[in-house]
Amino acid sequence: MKFIETRGNDGKRPERVGFSTAILSPMSSFGGLYSPETLPDLGNDFLASHLDASYKTLARDLLAAFEIDIDAGVIDAALDLYDHFDDPANPAPVASVKDGLYVSELYHGPTRAFKDMALQPFGYLLASLAQQRGEQYLILAATSGDTGPAALETFKNRDNVRVACLYPDGGTSDVQRLQMVTEDAPNLKVIGIHGDFDDAQAALKLLLGSERFNATLNDMRVSLSAANSVNFGRIIFQLIYHVHSYLELARQNAIALGDKVYLDVPSGNFGNALGGYYAMKMGLPVEKILIASNRNNVLTRLINEGRYDMRDTRLVATTSPAMDILKSSNVERILFDFYGAERTRELMRQLDEERYYELTPQELAELQAVFSADYCTDEEGLAYIRSTFEDDGYLMDPHTATCFKAWETQAVKTIPTIAYSTAEWTKFSPTIAAALTGQRDMSDLDALKAIAEKAGIDIPDRIAALFDREIAQRTVIDKDDIEKEILAFLAGGERVETRLSPSRRATPPGTAGSRPAFPPSPAGSPATGDARHRVS
Repeated sequence: MKFIETRGNDGKRPERVGFSTAILSPMSSFGGLYSPETLPDLGNDFLASHLDASYKTLARDLLAAFEIDIDAGVIDAALDLYDHFDDPANPAPVASVKDGLYVSELYHGPTRAFKDMALQPFGYLLASLAQQRGEQYLILAATSGDTGPAALETFKNRDNVRVACLYPDGGTSDVQRLQMVTEDAPNLKVIGIHGDFDDAQAALKLLLGSERFNATLNDMRVSLSAANSVNFGRIIFQLIYHVHSYLELARQNAIALGDKVYLDVPSGNFGNALGGYYAMKMGLPVEKILIASNRNNVLTRLINEGRYDMRDTRLVATTSPAMDILKSSNVERILFDFYGAERTRELMRQLDEERYYELTPQELAELQAVFSADYCTDEEGLAYIRSTFEDDGYLMDPHTATCFKAWETQAVKTIPTIAYSTAEWTKFSPTIAAALTGQRDMSDLDALKAIAEKAGIDIPDRIAALFDREIAQRTVIDKDDIEKEILAFLAGGERVETRLSPSRRATPPGTAGSRPAFPPSPAGSPATGDARHRVS
């Protein structure tokens, strides 16, 4: 399997690269991304042969179909990290919630959000490649709340990698923030910025493509990669759970193999939806992919009207903050797959320069043949959370709630719909408590207790313990200072904003000209607590 560039080749890079190269260096010519040159064709025979397969077996065989250039032993060890999920045999269970609506629960990993499904194995693969090559890597991550904790969890204390994680200060839930700022492994640096997620993601892409920054890292003998879904290493693991969810419906006798379903995806950076699109192209029987947005509904306008328009648009803080994104990176891979590299480069240049592009009528028709979209307001989301709890005994987070709106308005055929639940209720407890009790502006801890009491469930130990952990990461800076902060971290230095105790500082580098000393580590710990959302 080879990967090619979404914006074409600049003559300075190879025209085709292998999987390991694409994940170690995820940015391509002209600021583009890597996408698979071809996709394997699965068909019904593949689905039938995996009807009784475990999740790890399915994942192993799907990766084998891609013919990725990673040793089988490394892949097996990466997939073994699913053993630390709540149910190793089924790390992503599918629950029947309403007649015809099923929820694929992707939050049963160590950080209680769907990013674990991809980042747990991906982090192991990337660190293993770095170790095999004897190279040191800086992993950049920009987060709206879930990527950060998952990236820090998978990479903490691993040899040959350091992680710099950017998050918008004040733009995540308290639980998400605590999951990041209480991490004290010496190879991790968490940086809050004054701005929003788009600012954090723009800084990440700028650094990935910066010749000056990369030259500085080269002088330090450090290579650069990313944990965001701009990295195809994330996407390849995300498409697996779409196939798994379909097979789960067949196991529950909700469908027969070959029956079509809707995939209903809460969308921010579009990586989750992209995984579903690739699975559909590989032969998964999908009628359409429903894109659920919140009030930051640029994706709804794109799919319904053919306009990606960020002019005179400001990011709105909503109750589903992981979706508070205006510039969705993985839409670029969709554009490339539909319209080719030349057109993609033209559209992305226009978006970068003018904050706007418009598809032709024919291009829009192609897009709408695969995708439908709607958005959900905060108040509508609260109503879905409340009614689903009261009527169906099912507890869900506000991102999952946006899928209920898309299901009601966009699933026009009476066929089963798989909605994707991206986070456990514990990650956004004040919003859920407001929906269930009517009381707003509760602290995260008070909201967790209120929900647990009302639903008759326990707060998972791993979440409850966050509130007693010491804050280890206190850096909050202007976005213009990100590069300096990261370089100081790599050099083992400390800037004024960091304010960490000496025992928590990064390991200093060795002698001049040597590679920085990256600390060794065992793998992370498993999740604990009861994660079931069905209540009695």
